[in-house]
Amino acid sequence: MLLEGKIAIVTGAASARGIGRATAQAFAAHGAKVAILDLDLQAARDAAAQLGDGHLGLAANVADEAQVRDAVAEVLAHFGRIDVLVNNAGITQPVKTLDITGKDYDRILDVNLRGTLLMSQAVIPSMRAQRSGSIVCMSSVSAQRGGGIFGGPHYSAAKAAVLGLGKAMARELGPDNVRVNAITPGLIHTDITGGLMQDERRHAIIDGIPLGRLGEARDVANAALFLASDLSSYLTGITLDVNGGMLIH
Repeated sequence: MLLEGKIAIVTGAASARGIGRATAQAFAAHGAKVAILDLDLQAARDAAAQLGDGHLGLAANVADEAQVRDAVAEVLAHFGRIDVLVNNAGITQPVKTLDITGKDYDRILDVNLRGTLLMSQAVIPSMRAQRSGSIVCMSSVSAQRGGGIFGGPHYSAAKAAVLGLGKAMARELGPDNVRVNAITPGLIHTDITGGLMQDERRHAIIDGIPLGRLGEARDVANAALFLASDLSSYLTGITLDVNGGMLIH
């Protein structure tokens, strides 16, 4: 049990076949009590109930400061502490540079980047007070290779900014024993990607992956479990690639 007695928040975890849900399941299986945050309250509650007894489902838009503050306060009131935050909530949009509108830009940056900042700001005071905590920020291989899969340039920019934000927070919070790390998933088979690929394109992408398959949500969840647990107690500010070798650098 790698997270026995720990309290974890996972954002964007209501989708049945998403990375967030797989992460919540992995955490619960290793002893954590999990608070699932998602836009849809009933979906979040249902997802929490499926983890077993004692978990919590809450509604929050991670890009809304007041909603984030209220949700984190509710987690603290319910569980008394927060040990792990997984900033998983994110959205993408497959458009080209000249097609990005100001509204598109704001929407993608708000959820992926502002949401990561606001959620982190909300949990940091309690983590500092207890002098322990792990924040896991979900970026993307798109940030490293300059897109080229499904996300537009504004998505790549947002996810690259998540890496910079995570490293800066790691440097700042290290003296408080609060660790901040990032995961850069490659092409992971989820509800989002499943509907975007035809067989021909799928085979072309797989041909470029040394391990010869698309990633599964549990592959990323296991990486998050490692970063959340004491197995990674001397790691902070790192970027952990989970891409099957799609990008080796």
